[in-house]
Amino acid sequence: MPTIARDQAAAAAQEDADIASFLIGESAAMKQVRRLIRQVGPSNASVLVTGPSGSGKELVARAIHLASGRAGAPRVAVNCGAIPRELLESELFGHEKGSFTGAHAQHRGRFEEADGGTLFLDEIGDMPADMQVKLLRVLEERVVQRVGGRGQIPVDVRIVAATHRDIERAIDEGRFREDLFYRLAVFPIEIPPLAERAEDIPLLARHFADRARPADRVRFTPAALDRLARHDWPGNVRELKNLIERAGILFTGQTIGAEQVESLLLRRGRVGAAERRALWEATDAMAPEPASAQAPVEAPALEAPSEASGDPVVVPIREGIDMTRLAAGQPVALREMLAEIEQRYIQEALALSGGVVADAARMLSLQRTTLIEKMRKYEVSAA
Repeated sequence: MPTIARDQAAAAAQEDADIASFLIGESAAMKQVRRLIRQVGPSNASVLVTGPSGSGKELVARAIHLASGRAGAPRVAVNCGAIPRELLESELFGHEKGSFTGAHAQHRGRFEEADGGTLFLDEIGDMPADMQVKLLRVLEERVVQRVGGRGQIPVDVRIVAATHRDIERAIDEGRFREDLFYRLAVFPIEIPPLAERAEDIPLLARHFADRARPADRVRFTPAALDRLARHDWPGNVRELKNLIERAGILFTGQTIGAEQVESLLLRRGRVGAAERRALWEATDAMAPEPASAQAPVEAPALEAPSEASGDPVVVPIREGIDMTRLAAGQPVALREMLAEIEQRYIQEALALSGGVVADAARMLSLQRTTLIEKMRKYEVSAA
């Protein structure tokens, strides 16, 4: 192999190693994310990173910066949802002395600080409407004007934005500008939830455990890693990282088994009100009638709108729920049972709606985006 080709291959391998050090995982989804980062990194294109909270959007932004020609320049991060709206303009664009109460000195904004480098706009979906207009102007003209200032300051900034919001829905509802979306999403990257890449969970668990002090590190049995992989991880990678830190405190220097993992998961914090309500409603619906506790109980019915009258039409789920194991005192995998019920409801709603996802979502009292996520989770097709 010629020397130049070897050097290029070595540089590509090193770049991939640098990206992999941020984005742990060997699943097809994470390999795709790393491939997209390598492709878009050297360009100046704006990138919109989407994904659920805790999935690692800021790490993707850091990897894009490192893969770019701006790696030696500043990388500045702003959380658009954490800054009060009355201060956000000053934070982004700066202000002049005396421009408002409390402006005791001139202030350079984040755009100026990131000049020549990358500006990461986290939670862009929470940006107020008036600031969206001003941000769009800056992206189009590549100049900023400080609050209270008259001059325009040229800036050379590469924008990487991120959000956990459903931006398309926000556009439809008039909460986010479509023209700004197209400016930001020149190159979109979507990060999947951790539950959709369960094969990465053991790698991530070992990675976070190895970051502790040698005396505090914990190890995992195969059964423990399997239990971690079967958890649904609503908090994604951030939740897993917190759990490993908690393990290091409770089981310092030990090898953790499945029972210890179960206890850690029980300590993971609050269960959302919606989750509690769904659990109780589902278990109430599954409760057997007193006189026929030994017989299979029919699953709860699904209500679909009647085209003729608008009145609800009760349509039973075709397959009943077998309560005989519970009645006989045998253990029941409640989580798996509830998941099966949910999947059957989704399939029935899609069948009733003729595959129209929006109509099925209304039948199930779900947001359309939530139903789409659940369809992906259960690999259910609308067709």
